[in-house]
Amino acid sequence: MSTPYEEGGRSQQKRRTREALVAAARELVAAGKTVTVENAAAAVSISRTTAYRYFPTKRALLLAAHPEVQQSSMLPANAPDDPAARLDAVVSAFTAMIVDTEAQQRTMLRLSLERDTDTELPLRQGRAIGWIKEALERRVPLSDGDLHTLVVAVRATTGIEALVWLVDIAGLSRADARKLMRWSAQALLDAAISNAPPRIGRTRSARRGSE
Repeated sequence: MSTPYEEGGRSQQKRRTREALVAAARELVAAGKTVTVENAAAAVSISRTTAYRYFPTKRALLLAAHPEVQQSSMLPANAPDDPAARLDAVVSAFTAMIVDTEAQQRTMLRLSLERDTDTELPLRQGRAIGWIKEALERRVPLSDGDLHTLVVAVRATTGIEALVWLVDIAGLSRADARKLMRWSAQALLDAAISNAPPRIGRTRSARRGSE
Protein backbone atom coordinates (compact mmCIF):
# COMPACT_ATOMS: atom_id res chain seq x y z
CA MET A 1 0.00 0.00 0.00
CA SER A 2 1.38 3.42 -0.95
CA THR A 3 1.98 6.05 1.75
CA PRO A 4 1.06 9.74 1.25
CA TYR A 5 4.20 11.78 0.74
CA GLU A 6 3.65 13.98 3.82
CA GLU A 7 3.35 10.91 6.08
CA GLY A 8 6.94 9.89 5.42
CA GLY A 9 10.04 11.18 7.22
CA ARG A 10 10.26 14.74 8.61
CA SER A 11 6.50 14.82 9.02
CA GLN A 12 6.40 18.20 10.81
CA GLN A 13 8.34 19.93 8.08
CA LYS A 14 6.18 18.31 5.43
CA ARG A 15 3.01 19.33 7.25
CA ARG A 16 4.23 22.93 7.30
CA THR A 17 5.01 22.78 3.61
CA ARG A 18 1.56 21.39 2.82
CA GLU A 19 -0.12 24.06 4.94
CA ALA A 20 1.89 26.77 3.18
CA LEU A 21 0.74 25.52 -0.23
CA VAL A 22 -2.88 25.39 0.89
CA ALA A 23 -2.67 28.91 2.35
CA ALA A 24 -1.12 30.19 -0.87
CA ALA A 25 -3.91 28.61 -2.93
CA ARG A 26 -6.54 30.27 -0.76
CA GLU A 27 -4.85 33.65 -1.13
CA LEU A 28 -4.71 33.25 -4.91
CA VAL A 29 -8.40 32.37 -5.05
CA ALA A 30 -9.34 35.29 -2.79
CA ALA A 31 -7.31 37.64 -5.00
CA GLY A 32 -9.07 36.38 -8.13
CA LYS A 33 -5.85 34.97 -9.57
CA THR A 34 -5.36 31.70 -11.42
CA VAL A 35 -4.65 28.82 -9.07
CA THR A 36 -2.15 26.23 -10.23
CA VAL A 37 0.25 24.05 -8.31
CA GLU A 38 3.09 26.04 -9.87
CA ASN A 39 1.65 29.40 -8.82
CA ALA A 40 1.09 28.25 -5.25
CA ALA A 41 4.63 26.87 -5.11
CA ALA A 42 6.10 30.12 -6.40
CA ALA A 43 4.13 32.15 -3.86
CA VAL A 44 5.82 30.34 -0.96
CA SER A 45 9.19 29.75 -2.63
CA ILE A 46 8.80 25.98 -2.98
CA SER A 47 10.03 24.13 -6.03
CA ARG A 48 7.48 22.81 -8.51
CA THR A 49 8.80 19.29 -8.05
CA THR A 50 8.26 19.45 -4.30
CA ALA A 51 4.79 20.97 -4.65
CA TYR A 52 3.65 18.23 -7.01
CA ARG A 53 4.61 15.62 -4.42
CA TYR A 54 1.90 17.06 -2.18
CA PHE A 55 -0.66 17.95 -4.83
CA PRO A 56 -0.30 16.11 -8.14
CA THR A 57 -3.12 18.16 -9.73
CA LYS A 58 -4.67 21.61 -9.43
CA ARG A 59 -7.92 19.93 -8.50
CA ALA A 60 -6.32 18.19 -5.51
CA LEU A 61 -4.89 21.52 -4.33
CA LEU A 62 -8.22 23.31 -4.65
CA LEU A 63 -9.98 20.56 -2.72
CA ALA A 64 -7.50 20.92 0.12
CA ALA A 65 -7.95 24.70 0.07
CA HIS A 66 -11.74 24.55 0.35
CA PRO A 67 -12.77 26.10 3.69
CA GLU A 68 -14.72 24.64 6.61
CA VAL A 69 -15.00 21.12 5.22
CA GLN A 70 -14.57 19.51 8.64
CA GLN A 71 -17.16 21.57 10.55
CA SER A 72 -19.73 19.17 12.02
CA SER A 73 -22.35 21.66 13.24
CA MET A 74 -23.54 25.21 12.65
CA LEU A 75 -25.47 25.49 15.91
CA PRO A 76 -24.09 27.80 18.62
CA ALA A 77 -22.81 26.34 21.88
CA ASN A 78 -26.01 27.26 23.76
CA ALA A 79 -28.46 26.46 20.99
CA PRO A 80 -32.08 27.49 21.53
CA ASP A 81 -34.85 24.90 21.83
CA ASP A 82 -37.27 26.60 19.46
CA PRO A 83 -36.97 25.03 15.97
CA ALA A 84 -37.42 28.33 14.15
CA ALA A 85 -34.67 29.95 16.20
CA ARG A 86 -32.41 26.93 15.71
CA LEU A 87 -32.97 26.97 11.95
CA ASP A 88 -32.27 30.70 11.76
CA ALA A 89 -29.05 30.25 13.75
CA VAL A 90 -27.86 27.57 11.34
CA VAL A 91 -28.84 29.44 8.18
CA SER A 92 -27.33 32.66 9.50
CA ALA A 93 -24.01 30.95 10.31
CA PHE A 94 -24.01 29.01 7.04
CA THR A 95 -24.68 32.04 4.86
CA ALA A 96 -22.11 34.10 6.76
CA MET A 97 -19.51 31.42 6.09
CA ILE A 98 -20.48 31.35 2.41
CA VAL A 99 -20.06 35.12 2.07
CA ASP A 100 -16.80 35.15 4.03
CA THR A 101 -15.32 32.46 1.77
CA GLU A 102 -17.17 33.40 -1.41
CA ALA A 103 -14.20 33.25 -3.76
CA GLN A 104 -13.30 29.72 -2.68
CA GLN A 105 -16.96 28.69 -2.73
CA ARG A 106 -17.40 29.95 -6.28
CA THR A 107 -14.32 28.02 -7.36
CA MET A 108 -15.67 24.84 -5.78
CA LEU A 109 -19.07 25.40 -7.39
CA ARG A 110 -17.41 25.63 -10.79
CA LEU A 111 -15.49 22.42 -10.15
CA SER A 112 -18.66 20.66 -8.99
CA LEU A 113 -20.26 21.39 -12.35
CA GLU A 114 -17.45 19.78 -14.30
CA ARG A 115 -17.87 16.23 -15.46
CA ASP A 116 -14.85 14.85 -13.62
CA THR A 117 -16.37 12.69 -10.86
CA ASP A 118 -13.20 10.87 -9.80
CA THR A 119 -12.88 12.99 -6.65
CA GLU A 120 -15.70 13.67 -4.21
CA LEU A 121 -16.18 17.41 -3.87
CA PRO A 122 -17.25 19.21 -0.70
CA LEU A 123 -20.34 20.66 -2.41
CA ARG A 124 -21.47 17.12 -3.21
CA GLN A 125 -21.10 15.70 0.27
CA GLY A 126 -24.28 16.97 1.92
CA ARG A 127 -22.71 18.76 4.87
CA ALA A 128 -25.24 21.60 4.80
CA ILE A 129 -28.03 19.01 4.70
CA GLY A 130 -26.69 17.62 7.96
CA TRP A 131 -26.43 21.06 9.59
CA ILE A 132 -30.03 21.94 8.69
CA LYS A 133 -31.36 18.56 9.76
CA GLU A 134 -29.65 18.87 13.14
CA ALA A 135 -31.53 22.13 13.75
CA LEU A 136 -34.94 20.58 13.15
CA GLU A 137 -34.77 16.87 13.87
CA ARG A 138 -37.13 15.75 16.67
CA ARG A 139 -38.28 19.36 17.12
CA VAL A 140 -40.94 19.72 14.43
CA PRO A 141 -44.18 17.71 14.01
CA LEU A 142 -43.13 16.15 10.73
CA SER A 143 -42.57 12.59 9.57
CA ASP A 144 -39.07 11.56 8.55
CA GLY A 145 -40.04 11.90 4.89
CA ASP A 146 -41.57 15.35 5.30
CA LEU A 147 -38.59 16.51 7.36
CA HIS A 148 -36.24 15.33 4.63
CA THR A 149 -38.21 17.29 2.03
CA LEU A 150 -38.11 20.42 4.18
CA VAL A 151 -34.37 20.13 4.78
CA VAL A 152 -33.69 19.73 1.05
CA ALA A 153 -35.94 22.72 0.27
CA VAL A 154 -34.09 24.91 2.78
CA ARG A 155 -30.73 23.84 1.35
CA ALA A 156 -31.95 24.68 -2.16
CA THR A 157 -32.55 28.30 -1.11
CA THR A 158 -29.24 28.80 0.71
CA GLY A 159 -25.55 28.29 -0.02
CA ILE A 160 -23.27 29.45 -2.77
CA GLU A 161 -25.67 28.48 -5.56
CA ALA A 162 -28.39 30.76 -4.16
CA LEU A 163 -25.89 33.53 -3.40
CA VAL A 164 -24.58 33.53 -6.97
CA TRP A 165 -28.10 33.89 -8.38
CA LEU A 166 -29.23 36.54 -5.90
CA VAL A 167 -26.09 38.66 -6.32
CA ASP A 168 -25.18 38.12 -9.98
CA ILE A 169 -28.67 37.83 -11.50
CA ALA A 170 -31.08 39.50 -9.10
CA GLY A 171 -28.58 42.23 -8.29
CA LEU A 172 -28.96 42.11 -4.51
CA SER A 173 -26.26 43.12 -2.10
CA ARG A 174 -24.72 40.28 -0.14
CA ALA A 175 -26.35 41.54 3.04
CA ASP A 176 -29.78 41.54 1.39
CA ALA A 177 -29.10 38.12 -0.14
CA ARG A 178 -28.44 36.72 3.33
CA LYS A 179 -31.62 38.34 4.66
CA LEU A 180 -33.65 36.76 1.87
CA MET A 181 -32.11 33.32 2.41
CA ARG A 182 -32.91 33.49 6.13
CA TRP A 183 -36.47 34.62 5.41
CA SER A 184 -36.94 31.85 2.84
CA ALA A 185 -35.84 29.23 5.35
CA GLN A 186 -38.40 30.44 7.88
CA ALA A 187 -41.13 30.59 5.25
CA LEU A 188 -40.40 27.02 4.21
CA LEU A 189 -40.51 25.86 7.84
CA ASP A 190 -43.88 27.54 8.41
CA ALA A 191 -45.26 26.11 5.16
CA ALA A 192 -44.10 22.58 5.94
CA ILE A 193 -45.73 22.62 9.39
CA SER A 194 -49.04 24.04 8.15
CA ASN A 195 -49.20 22.09 4.90
CA ALA A 196 -47.29 18.82 4.46
CA PRO A 197 -44.62 19.17 1.78
CA PRO A 198 -44.58 16.92 -1.30
CA ARG A 199 -42.80 13.60 -0.99
CA ILE A 200 -39.50 13.31 -2.82
CA GLY A 201 -36.98 10.53 -3.29
CA ARG A 202 -33.92 10.28 -1.09
CA THR A 203 -31.05 12.49 -2.16
CA ARG A 204 -27.61 11.10 -2.92
CA SER A 205 -26.18 12.45 0.32
CA ALA A 206 -29.02 10.85 2.30
CA ARG A 207 -28.51 7.50 0.61
CA ARG A 208 -24.83 7.60 1.62
CA GLY A 209 -25.87 8.42 5.18
CA SER A 210 -23.94 11.70 5.19
CA GLU A 211 -26.86 13.73 6.48
